[in-house]
Amino acid sequence: MTEHGELSGRPEFDAIAGWVAPQATVLDLGCGDGLLLKFLTGTRGVKGYGIEIVDENVLACVKNGVNVIQSDLERGLQGFDAGSFDYVILSQTLQAMRHTEEIVLEMLRVGRQGIVSFPNFGHWHARWQVAVGGRMPVSEELPYQWYDTPNVHLCTISDFERLCASHEVRILERIVLHAGRRVEFLPNLLGSLAVFRFERRH
Repeated sequence: MTEHGELSGRPEFDAIAGWVAPQATVLDLGCGDGLLLKFLTGTRGVKGYGIEIVDENVLACVKNGVNVIQSDLERGLQGFDAGSFDYVILSQTLQAMRHTEEIVLEMLRVGRQGIVSFPNFGHWHARWQVAVGGRMPVSEELPYQWYDTPNVHLCTISDFERLCASHEVRILERIVLHAGRRVEFLPNLLGSLAVFRFERRH
C-alpha cells in the first residue's frame, strides 16, 4: 500500500488509482476530507473537484488543497453538463444515498465512466451476525450501530451487479478486497469491500 493509502486508511485508493488515466478529469462525490482526490492528484496528475455537504469536511478539503463544492448529492448533479468529466467517483458513499439508482445514472451522464466502492453486506461475517447473533452487523467496513448509522441502502456485490444489469450499465472491472487484500474466490462471501468501474452500454 502506498503512503497516501496508509495515511487515509482506505485500501481501495490504489485500486481506483490503477483505473484512472494520467491527467484525467475527475469528479469525486461525497469526497469527505478530500484525501482520495489529493491521492489521485499526486499519483495520477488528475484535475477535478470534490462534492461534499458537511462543513468540517469541506474545510478539510481546503486544507488538503482540494477543489471542493459544497452541495447535497441527493439533489443530483444538475449543475454539471453531460460528459464534463472522464471519471465520476463515489467512494464508500453509495450505501448512504437515498436515491441510489438516480445517482448511478447521474454519474454516467456527467462522466465517461463511473467508479464506486462500498462495503459488501454479503460478507460471511455480516451474514453470521444477522443469522446467528440476530443483530445488525458491525465491522471495520460497517462500524456504526443500527441506530446511528448513516447507511440507508446496504447491498451486496450481487445486488450492485443486478442494478447495473437492469439499467444497461456495463461493468468494466471489479476488485473485491478484504483486509486490504484482493479476493478472487467466492468474492460475495469472502470480500468485505467492493470496487467497480463501469460505463453506459453503447
